[in-house]
Amino acid sequence: MFAYIARRLLLLPLIVLGVTILIFAMLQLLGPYQRVSLYINDPAQLKNPEILEKLIKLYGLDQPIPIQYFRWLAKVFRGDLGWSETAKMPVAKALFVHFPATVELAIYAIIPLVLIGIWLGVISAVHHNRPIDHFTRIMAITGWSFPTFVFGLIMLMIFYGKFHWFPPGRLSIWASTIVYDPALFTRYTGMNTVDALLNGRLDIFWDALKHIILPVITLSYVSWALILRITRSSMLETLRQDYVTVARA
Repeated sequence: MFAYIARRLLLLPLIVLGVTILIFAMLQLLGPYQRVSLYINDPAQLKNPEILEKLIKLYGLDQPIPIQYFRWLAKVFRGDLGWSETAKMPVAKALFVHFPATVELAIYAIIPLVLIGIWLGVISAVHHNRPIDHFTRIMAITGWSFPTFVFGLIMLMIFYGKFHWFPPGRLSIWASTIVYDPALFTRYTGMNTVDALLNGRLDIFWDALKHIILPVITLSYVSWALILRITRSSMLETLRQDYVTVARA
Protein backbone atom coordinates (compact mmCIF):
# COMPACT_ATOMS: atom_id res chain seq x y z
CA MET A 1 0.00 0.00 0.00
CA PHE A 2 2.78 2.41 0.93
CA ALA A 3 4.63 1.56 -2.30
CA TYR A 4 1.44 2.31 -4.28
CA ILE A 5 1.00 5.67 -2.54
CA ALA A 6 4.70 6.50 -3.06
CA ARG A 7 4.44 5.73 -6.79
CA ARG A 8 1.37 7.93 -7.12
CA LEU A 9 3.06 10.79 -5.29
CA LEU A 10 6.13 10.49 -7.51
CA LEU A 11 3.95 10.56 -10.62
CA LEU A 12 1.97 13.59 -9.41
CA PRO A 13 4.53 16.25 -10.53
CA LEU A 14 4.73 14.64 -13.99
CA ILE A 15 0.94 14.60 -14.27
CA VAL A 16 0.70 18.26 -13.25
CA LEU A 17 3.43 19.14 -15.74
CA GLY A 18 1.61 17.26 -18.49
CA VAL A 19 -1.66 19.03 -17.70
CA THR A 20 0.02 22.46 -17.83
CA ILE A 21 1.59 21.60 -21.20
CA LEU A 22 -1.78 20.48 -22.57
CA ILE A 23 -3.62 23.60 -21.37
CA PHE A 24 -0.82 25.88 -22.57
CA ALA A 25 -0.89 24.21 -26.00
CA MET A 26 -4.66 24.69 -26.24
CA LEU A 27 -4.27 28.40 -25.41
CA GLN A 28 -1.92 28.74 -28.37
CA LEU A 29 -4.93 28.28 -30.62
CA LEU A 30 -5.67 31.90 -29.73
CA GLY A 31 -3.57 34.60 -31.36
CA PRO A 32 -1.25 36.99 -29.46
CA TYR A 33 -3.86 39.76 -29.56
CA GLN A 34 -6.40 37.52 -27.84
CA ARG A 35 -3.98 36.21 -25.22
CA VAL A 36 -2.59 39.63 -24.36
CA SER A 37 -5.94 40.52 -22.79
CA LEU A 38 -4.94 38.26 -19.87
CA TYR A 39 -2.19 40.75 -18.99
CA ILE A 40 -4.35 43.89 -19.16
CA ASN A 41 -5.96 45.38 -16.07
CA ASP A 42 -7.66 48.27 -17.87
CA PRO A 43 -10.02 47.25 -20.73
CA ALA A 44 -9.45 50.65 -22.38
CA GLN A 45 -5.93 49.48 -23.30
CA LEU A 46 -7.44 46.93 -25.70
CA LYS A 47 -8.39 49.80 -28.03
CA ASN A 48 -4.82 51.06 -28.36
CA PRO A 49 -2.79 49.01 -30.93
CA GLU A 50 0.53 50.53 -29.78
CA ILE A 51 -0.02 49.41 -26.19
CA LEU A 52 -1.01 45.95 -27.39
CA GLU A 53 2.17 45.64 -29.48
CA LYS A 54 4.33 46.70 -26.52
CA LEU A 55 2.63 44.20 -24.22
CA ILE A 56 3.02 41.40 -26.77
CA LYS A 57 6.76 42.15 -26.97
CA LEU A 58 7.03 42.57 -23.20
CA TYR A 59 5.47 39.18 -22.40
CA GLY A 60 6.99 37.38 -25.38
CA LEU A 61 3.68 36.33 -26.88
CA ASP A 62 5.17 36.44 -30.37
CA GLN A 63 8.01 34.05 -29.49
CA PRO A 64 8.09 30.28 -30.20
CA ILE A 65 5.74 28.20 -28.06
CA PRO A 66 8.48 26.33 -26.06
CA ILE A 67 10.07 29.65 -25.05
CA GLN A 68 6.69 31.06 -24.01
CA TYR A 69 5.96 27.95 -21.94
CA PHE A 70 9.25 27.99 -20.05
CA ARG A 71 8.92 31.72 -19.40
CA TRP A 72 5.46 31.11 -17.96
CA LEU A 73 6.73 28.16 -15.90
CA ALA A 74 9.54 30.30 -14.47
CA LYS A 75 7.00 32.93 -13.38
CA VAL A 76 4.87 30.25 -11.72
CA PHE A 77 7.85 29.04 -9.68
CA ARG A 78 8.46 32.66 -8.62
CA GLY A 79 4.83 32.91 -7.41
CA ASP A 80 3.61 35.08 -10.30
CA LEU A 81 0.38 33.38 -11.40
CA GLY A 82 -0.94 36.31 -13.41
CA TRP A 83 -3.96 38.57 -13.02
CA SER A 84 -7.52 37.41 -12.21
CA GLU A 85 -10.07 39.47 -14.11
CA THR A 86 -12.87 37.93 -12.03
CA ALA A 87 -11.35 38.78 -8.65
CA LYS A 88 -9.75 42.05 -9.89
CA MET A 89 -6.46 41.13 -8.20
CA PRO A 90 -3.38 38.94 -8.80
CA VAL A 91 -4.21 35.23 -8.89
CA ALA A 92 -1.87 34.40 -5.99
CA LYS A 93 -3.54 37.03 -3.80
CA ALA A 94 -7.01 35.84 -4.85
CA LEU A 95 -6.13 32.27 -3.85
CA PHE A 96 -4.86 33.49 -0.48
CA VAL A 97 -7.95 35.65 0.14
CA HIS A 98 -10.56 33.06 -0.87
CA PHE A 99 -8.84 29.90 0.37
CA PRO A 100 -10.30 30.09 3.93
CA ALA A 101 -13.84 30.22 2.51
CA THR A 102 -13.11 27.09 0.46
CA VAL A 103 -11.72 25.25 3.49
CA GLU A 104 -14.72 26.27 5.59
CA LEU A 105 -17.17 25.02 2.96
CA ALA A 106 -15.26 21.74 2.56
CA ILE A 107 -15.24 21.11 6.32
CA TYR A 108 -18.99 21.60 6.65
CA ALA A 109 -19.77 19.65 3.48
CA ILE A 110 -17.67 16.57 4.28
CA ILE A 111 -19.89 15.53 7.21
CA PRO A 112 -23.26 15.21 5.39
CA LEU A 113 -21.46 14.13 2.22
CA VAL A 114 -19.90 11.05 3.80
CA LEU A 115 -22.53 10.14 6.40
CA ILE A 116 -25.63 10.55 4.24
CA GLY A 117 -23.96 9.19 1.09
CA ILE A 118 -22.86 5.98 2.82
CA TRP A 119 -26.17 5.64 4.66
CA LEU A 120 -28.19 5.95 1.45
CA GLY A 121 -25.90 3.46 -0.29
CA VAL A 122 -26.37 0.91 2.51
CA ILE A 123 -30.15 1.42 2.56
CA SER A 124 -30.31 1.02 -1.21
CA ALA A 125 -28.31 -2.21 -1.15
CA VAL A 126 -30.21 -3.77 1.76
CA HIS A 127 -33.54 -3.01 0.04
CA HIS A 128 -32.35 -4.09 -3.40
CA ASN A 129 -34.96 -3.64 -6.17
CA ARG A 130 -37.51 -2.25 -3.75
CA PRO A 131 -39.09 1.23 -3.97
CA ILE A 132 -36.47 2.80 -1.68
CA ASP A 133 -33.72 1.38 -3.91
CA HIS A 134 -35.32 2.79 -7.05
CA PHE A 135 -35.78 6.16 -5.35
CA THR A 136 -32.13 6.40 -4.23
CA ARG A 137 -30.95 5.32 -7.69
CA ILE A 138 -33.01 8.11 -9.26
CA MET A 139 -31.46 10.50 -6.73
CA ALA A 140 -27.98 9.29 -7.69
CA ILE A 141 -28.60 9.65 -11.43
CA THR A 142 -30.13 13.11 -10.97
CA GLY A 143 -27.35 14.30 -8.69
CA TRP A 144 -24.64 12.97 -10.99
CA SER A 145 -26.22 14.65 -14.03
CA PHE A 146 -27.10 17.98 -12.37
CA PRO A 147 -24.58 20.81 -12.92
CA THR A 148 -23.64 22.27 -9.54
CA PHE A 149 -24.42 25.85 -10.52
CA VAL A 150 -27.91 24.91 -11.77
CA PHE A 151 -28.77 23.06 -8.58
CA GLY A 152 -27.40 25.97 -6.54
CA LEU A 153 -29.61 28.44 -8.41
CA ILE A 154 -32.66 26.24 -7.83
CA MET A 155 -31.88 26.10 -4.11
CA LEU A 156 -31.57 29.90 -4.02
CA MET A 157 -34.86 30.39 -5.86
CA ILE A 158 -36.69 28.08 -3.46
CA PHE A 159 -35.13 28.70 -0.05
CA TYR A 160 -34.18 32.37 -0.48
CA GLY A 161 -36.42 33.71 -3.22
CA LYS A 162 -39.62 32.09 -1.88
CA PHE A 163 -39.05 31.40 1.83
CA HIS A 164 -36.24 33.93 2.60
CA TRP A 165 -34.52 31.37 4.83
CA PHE A 166 -30.92 31.04 3.65
CA PRO A 167 -29.45 34.19 2.04
CA PRO A 168 -26.60 34.17 -0.52
CA GLY A 169 -23.08 35.39 0.12
CA ARG A 170 -21.00 34.71 3.23
CA LEU A 171 -22.43 37.27 5.67
CA SER A 172 -25.26 39.76 6.05
CA ILE A 173 -24.45 43.46 5.69
CA TRP A 174 -24.59 44.12 9.43
CA ALA A 175 -22.30 41.15 10.14
CA SER A 176 -19.83 42.16 7.41
CA THR A 177 -19.57 45.63 8.97
CA ILE A 178 -18.46 44.04 12.25
CA VAL A 179 -16.29 41.24 10.84
CA TYR A 180 -14.20 43.49 8.60
CA ASP A 181 -13.66 46.13 11.29
CA PRO A 182 -10.35 45.29 13.07
CA ALA A 183 -11.43 47.30 16.10
CA LEU A 184 -14.54 45.15 16.63
CA PHE A 185 -13.53 41.72 15.32
CA THR A 186 -10.29 39.75 15.06
CA ARG A 187 -9.94 37.48 12.03
CA TYR A 188 -7.81 34.53 13.13
CA THR A 189 -8.40 32.02 10.34
CA GLY A 190 -10.52 33.79 7.71
CA MET A 191 -13.31 31.24 8.30
CA ASN A 192 -16.30 33.22 9.50
CA THR A 193 -17.91 30.57 11.71
CA VAL A 194 -14.63 29.67 13.42
CA ASP A 195 -13.59 33.29 13.92
CA ALA A 196 -17.05 34.14 15.29
CA LEU A 197 -16.69 31.47 17.97
CA LEU A 198 -13.16 32.59 18.79
CA ASN A 199 -14.47 36.15 19.20
CA GLY A 200 -17.42 34.99 21.28
CA ARG A 201 -19.96 36.33 18.76
CA LEU A 202 -22.71 33.71 18.53
CA ASP A 203 -24.90 36.10 16.51
CA ILE A 204 -22.27 36.31 13.78
CA PHE A 205 -21.72 32.54 13.97
CA TRP A 206 -25.42 31.91 13.36
CA ASP A 207 -25.50 34.45 10.52
CA ALA A 208 -22.48 32.83 8.83
CA LEU A 209 -23.99 29.38 9.34
CA LYS A 210 -27.24 30.42 7.63
CA HIS A 211 -25.25 31.65 4.64
CA ILE A 212 -23.26 28.42 4.28
CA ILE A 213 -26.14 25.94 4.52
CA LEU A 214 -27.21 26.16 0.85
CA PRO A 215 -23.65 25.82 -0.53
CA VAL A 216 -23.16 22.79 1.73
CA ILE A 217 -26.40 21.19 0.50
CA THR A 218 -25.46 21.89 -3.13
CA LEU A 219 -21.94 20.52 -2.82
CA SER A 220 -23.10 17.49 -0.85
CA TYR A 221 -26.00 16.56 -3.12
CA VAL A 222 -23.98 16.40 -6.31
CA SER A 223 -21.35 14.31 -4.51
CA TRP A 224 -23.79 11.96 -2.78
CA ALA A 225 -24.43 10.30 -6.11
CA LEU A 226 -20.87 8.98 -6.45
CA ILE A 227 -20.59 7.79 -2.83
CA LEU A 228 -24.08 6.26 -2.98
CA ARG A 229 -23.30 4.29 -6.14
CA ILE A 230 -19.94 3.06 -4.85
CA THR A 231 -21.40 2.05 -1.46
CA ARG A 232 -24.39 0.35 -3.06
CA SER A 233 -22.24 -1.67 -5.47
CA SER A 234 -19.82 -2.69 -2.71
CA MET A 235 -22.65 -3.68 -0.37
CA LEU A 236 -24.43 -5.74 -3.04
CA GLU A 237 -21.19 -7.54 -3.89
CA THR A 238 -20.56 -8.29 -0.22
CA LEU A 239 -24.11 -9.42 0.48
CA ARG A 240 -23.79 -11.98 -2.32
CA GLN A 241 -20.67 -13.57 -0.87
CA ASP A 242 -20.85 -17.16 0.36
CA TYR A 243 -19.93 -16.30 3.95
CA VAL A 244 -22.92 -13.92 4.15
CA THR A 245 -25.23 -16.63 2.88
CA VAL A 246 -23.83 -19.06 5.45
CA ALA A 247 -24.22 -16.45 8.22
CA ARG A 248 -27.85 -15.93 7.26
CA ALA A 249 -28.47 -19.67 7.14
